[in-house]
Amino acid sequence: MADFLLEIFSEEIPARMQKQAAADLARLVGDALKAGGLEAKTLETAVGPRRVVLSATGLPKAQPDTTEERKGPQVGAPEQAIQGFLKAAGLKSLDDAEKREMPKGVFYFAVTKKPGRPTADVVKDIVEAALQQLPWPKSMRWASNPTRWVRPLHGIICVLDGKVVPVAFAGVTAAATTRGHRFLSPAFIAVKDFADYKAKLRKAFVIIDPAERAEIITTTLKKLAAAEGLTVKDDPGLVAEVTGLVEWPVPLLGTIDAKFMDVPAEVLTSAMRKHQKYFALTTKDGKLSNRFGVIANMVTPDKGKEIIAGNEKVLRPRLSDAKFFWDQDKKKSLADRLPKLEERVFQAKLGTVRAKVERLVALAAYLAQPLKADAAGAQRAALLCKADLSTEMVGEFPDLQGIMGHYYALHEGEQPDVALAIAEHYSPLGPNDSCPSAPLSVIVSLADKVDSLMGFFAINEKPTGSKDPYALRRAALGVIRIVLENNLRLPLLEVFRFALGTFGSLVPDNGRDKVAREVLDFFADRLKAHLRDKGVRHDLVSAVFALGDEDDLVRLMARVEALAAFVASDDGANLLVAYRRAANIVRIEEKKDDAAYKGDVPAADLGAAEGADLLSALKAAEDTATDALAAEDFTRAMSALATLRKPVDSFFDKVKVNADDPAQRAARLRLLSKIEAAMNRVADFSKIEG
Repeated sequence: MADFLLEIFSEEIPARMQKQAAADLARLVGDALKAGGLEAKTLETAVGPRRVVLSATGLPKAQPDTTEERKGPQVGAPEQAIQGFLKAAGLKSLDDAEKREMPKGVFYFAVTKKPGRPTADVVKDIVEAALQQLPWPKSMRWASNPTRWVRPLHGIICVLDGKVVPVAFAGVTAAATTRGHRFLSPAFIAVKDFADYKAKLRKAFVIIDPAERAEIITTTLKKLAAAEGLTVKDDPGLVAEVTGLVEWPVPLLGTIDAKFMDVPAEVLTSAMRKHQKYFALTTKDGKLSNRFGVIANMVTPDKGKEIIAGNEKVLRPRLSDAKFFWDQDKKKSLADRLPKLEERVFQAKLGTVRAKVERLVALAAYLAQPLKADAAGAQRAALLCKADLSTEMVGEFPDLQGIMGHYYALHEGEQPDVALAIAEHYSPLGPNDSCPSAPLSVIVSLADKVDSLMGFFAINEKPTGSKDPYALRRAALGVIRIVLENNLRLPLLEVFRFALGTFGSLVPDNGRDKVAREVLDFFADRLKAHLRDKGVRHDLVSAVFALGDEDDLVRLMARVEALAAFVASDDGANLLVAYRRAANIVRIEEKKDDAAYKGDVPAADLGAAEGADLLSALKAAEDTATDALAAEDFTRAMSALATLRKPVDSFFDKVKVNADDPAQRAARLRLLSKIEAAMNRVADFSKIEG
């Protein structure tokens, strides 16, 4: 068995591309090895700023030998056919062929044994093909080389069983040498295998394992911060990015000048993160500290003092710009910025951001009624929620939209709940983001998302497959989470129709119901996906949605929960079986007779005590279920249905549905139809699987 090492050494690879590049290289090489009969025992990758590494163990010395068979003509065939077969098979005479008894006679067969190729030869072809196929998001050419790669290549290691495989790519031929840290150990390093490679690179100040580099960054930063009574703000995305920027991480702490500390914490954090890749530190009470974390890629005799000073110096102009934007933006009120929103197009067919704001104001006032909130406050928050888009600060830091509006609103003396609604109206931004709970925040967030959903569905810009350019799935999930997590009793169809009305002639009166129901169906799919992650069966959601016009998500969830408990019980499971049996019998007989078995069931026509008992039990269950549904007591409604189990079982055990007497048969089929109808008032049981 042989071990294999591949390293592609280049100029700095963008951090965001490194992880996928390593995975793609492993896939391309691993699949090709397996297809060539050289499946590796283990396959391991590593990646860093200047190198992508692949290691394989347990490769055979050569491919397995193979045998190819070619069927020839029948014995006694014409000479021309014989000669054609010999030539095609590469045989000198029929003495080299085999004769085999087949069902239709004796035939010639050419059997060729092919020895497996040496692994080194196969690996060369595989690696060169993989490097050509590696799908970088962006690539480049350099010098006169026609080959494209993410960055200019400097070297390739390709070693199999201690010997160099002469892979050639982009003008570079493989060797058994690499380089260490660009400044701390730039000399060439000769390597033999993966273990030797890792050990020598570590001595040359390169840690090839990104997980180890990330652990050093997080652990050391935490220790440095804890020594000063501080905490590192959790930022896994920044850790991942910085991990891809350094080969030898050296965490250090710097200091923010005091003159910048009156700028909002989010601004300082965003400026440090976006431009400098610095980590924010917080005090015990959660406030932003004047200290920040920086990850050097260098070891210095002064233990990083000069590096810290340099980073502090670089940070000052960044924060000076942020402070300038902060001071300048405060000179103009949010209300005065509204006209500038006329210059921003929300969507070509849906108008400007200013037009969207007007729709949000109307929708916020409408939502304030059922949610029993301050309508004037909701309208004010809706009016100002997008105004910060025209500020210098948001122009420089788009991720602060809403947040800066909150700060500017407080500075101008707006009510705190209005300012909070401006900050939170984009939330939740994802499945892990928290939902707003303050009344005005809830209203403006709902208005913003509902407006986008209605507008884009109205112009037929719906999500398709994996494409969702306007993030409508996220908007729908946001509405669902806000409604459910705040237990809001909100008739969504009415809200949708009202929202569509705010678009004026874009959506005619007679088209609003169609669009509203399309969006409600879209919500059903999103709700299924949301609940599936929580372990709720999607078919139960479908069974409730199938009732039609169920647009109160809180009530819907109460139905789903009661239905889940019902079908999980013995009575519910058995009654579901009986329901399907009843529905199938009725469907078959109606089709056969070309008739509908609906309407009243004369007890006298049933002709069996079990039928009369079931009819009586059915009426009692329907009465109880009707009262329970009116009171939204869905558990009691399900319990009423559960009482039908015994009389239904008894009916099927002892009564022949297709009786010889036509009147009895019709009455019994109507009885089964009534079972189906009674159960479908609670949920459409035909949608339930299993």
